[in-house]
Amino acid sequence: MADVEIGIGKSGRRAYSLDEISIVPARRTRDASEVDLSWQLDAFRFELPFVAAPSDAVVSPTSAVEIDRLGGLAVLDLEGLWTRYEDPEPLLEEIAGLEQESVTRRLQELYSVPVRTDLVTERVRQIAASGAVTCGALSPQRAEALAPAAMEGELDVLVVQGTVVSAEHVSKGAQAGGAGTLDLARFIREIDLPVLVGGCASYQAALHLMRTGAVGVIVGVGSGGASTTGQVLGIGVPAATAIADAAGARSRHLEETGVYVHVVAGEGVASGAGVAKALACGADAVMLGAPLAATAGAPGRGSHWVSAAGHARLPRGTRIAAPVKGSLEEVLLGPSHGEAGSVNLFGALRKAVALCGYANLREFHKADVVVSGAAGQLTGAAR
Repeated sequence: MADVEIGIGKSGRRAYSLDEISIVPARRTRDASEVDLSWQLDAFRFELPFVAAPSDAVVSPTSAVEIDRLGGLAVLDLEGLWTRYEDPEPLLEEIAGLEQESVTRRLQELYSVPVRTDLVTERVRQIAASGAVTCGALSPQRAEALAPAAMEGELDVLVVQGTVVSAEHVSKGAQAGGAGTLDLARFIREIDLPVLVGGCASYQAALHLMRTGAVGVIVGVGSGGASTTGQVLGIGVPAATAIADAAGARSRHLEETGVYVHVVAGEGVASGAGVAKALACGADAVMLGAPLAATAGAPGRGSHWVSAAGHARLPRGTRIAAPVKGSLEEVLLGPSHGEAGSVNLFGALRKAVALCGYANLREFHKADVVVSGAAGQLTGAAR
């Protein structure tokens, strides 16, 4: 791809968001009922290709069980409110009711309370008791310190996630309870769990993460609606390009090693169209945050925020409204009674795959896409 000259001495590639591309229907179609949306992560098979984001507004021990029942993988934030407080329910209620101008300071206060290892074990064990697949997220700084407590609770899958995660994370001045340096390759080799790692946003970064032995990489550096990473740090790559680059890294890694590493689209997905485009660009699954926060009974109670919103020194997120659009089952599987594509996300995906003539998600990676301009600018014929 040719670089665009930004100025003398500086150039860059043109990158594309999911809103700027469209999927091209193929020469044949297929019955939607024959489309297989399942995916396999290590020993675990999921009926729907999504991972619920590790946000206190999205995943609680209770909602994790329901997400598992419906076919997805729920990621509990093991450094969130559920592992800092015996009963975070009143605090979740409080956050939802805060005036906007006081949200950031209050989140900083709430997330300044230390994580308790006994609660890490207890929360994971609570999910495991239901028979659901247990999955939790830790930051690179605390992964080595807290992973044993999670494993004691029978953790099945570990997510090591930060704004940006590299193959070797170095931190001088380690946080309390954390380690100064996390060598991901050594950590993954020594831990007896499948590990998802991210975020990343480039071909080289994804390839290096794949070489650590991770079973999957998460693409994105916190550019969702509740994240202000782009405003605060100025980093990020539009999702369509970032996903396609990571998929290219996956192909190279597969050629080199014979090992298939999953790509999870970690940002830019808020509708059925977003899900379909992310998978057409090469993702194996999507990470959903705000769409799940907008479900009846979600822990956020009509609000959504990301863990970086409570950072003690440099908050990179805010609380956004997430008005209820339906039950969790309706948002994922329908039925939908609206035309915006925010309900029945996977019914929409199934229809898109069928209209392109593919039988499963691996085949759907071959779908052609075109650059179509900003969202909402498709012609009537293209709709």
